[in-house]
Amino acid sequence: MPNLSILDHKLLHFDMLAKDQMEHYLSMLSVDISDYTFAANYIWLANVNAFYSVINDTFCLFVLTDGELSMLLPPLGEREQVYDAMLRCFEIMNENNSSHYYSRIDYVHETLLEGFVNYLEEGTLIYHTLEDYLIEKGLVDYVYRAEDLIELRGNAYHTKRNEINKFIKAYPDYQIAILDNKTHADRITFLFDKWVSDRVKYMPKGEVARFLEGIYQEQLAIKRVLKHYGQLNLIGMVLFISGELKGFTVGERVNHDTASIIIEKTDFEVLGCAQFIFKEFCKILKDEYHCQYINVGDDMGFENLKKVKMSYRPAKLIPKYTIYQR
Repeated sequence: MPNLSILDHKLLHFDMLAKDQMEHYLSMLSVDISDYTFAANYIWLANVNAFYSVINDTFCLFVLTDGELSMLLPPLGEREQVYDAMLRCFEIMNENNSSHYYSRIDYVHETLLEGFVNYLEEGTLIYHTLEDYLIEKGLVDYVYRAEDLIELRGNAYHTKRNEINKFIKAYPDYQIAILDNKTHADRITFLFDKWVSDRVKYMPKGEVARFLEGIYQEQLAIKRVLKHYGQLNLIGMVLFISGELKGFTVGERVNHDTASIIIEKTDFEVLGCAQFIFKEFCKILKDEYHCQYINVGDDMGFENLKKVKMSYRPAKLIPKYTIYQR
């Protein structure tokens, strides 16, 4: 894929070669949103034209959709560099795009948003008021105390404990293991295909079309997980029942006290399987990363997914914002 050149800035194709550089700039921030890792972006951008550039000593990640340029994250780096870089990035997007309407920065953490607003209110040589921008609150990340998800104490988790106990009683021969991408790849792919079929079968008809739109992207994401599992510093777990793979899940470290779960899939027809693998994987994440919190991402706007994530009693709901230029 060719690189882009806009306003004397060279935008390079976003691939595995960007990993060390992006992680260097990420280390300057302490953000608990699951989108702020190299692996999460590389995995989910498998079918997207993505580019990056270092601008004002910050790492800037762009996506090109139907010829229009936007940003998946705000510039990453030291705070004093980030806000100048945001303004420069809008200039780059506006130079490329057919309209300012398409120029935006997604997944802005509230601390970076607050700093950007304060920066604008102080005035710059280019922009003097916040009237030049529109800020939209988007989806939230669901973040839990690791101990809550592992212990499941109290009445709030009574149903979860029952589901797990029923699973253990029904499938006493279950086995769990750390995911090995070479050994488990074919069985993971088979389970994913079955999961898609089962979800469509039981899903409300009104949600099927929207659900299927994202399946191809998720399929490619899983392929990237399996291909670059070690290089991406991921950790995963698989669940077997009577020798058949019935669940898998993959996660990573986000920052010093937060881990995230990137993907989790279980056999839809094995009752209690999802609750069991979720609890067991949270143990692994806590042991591996010594994390206090576990982020399971957002609900993608699906009401049923929101209900499931709320049922685990999140400790924090972290909003993600989009900045548009008027």
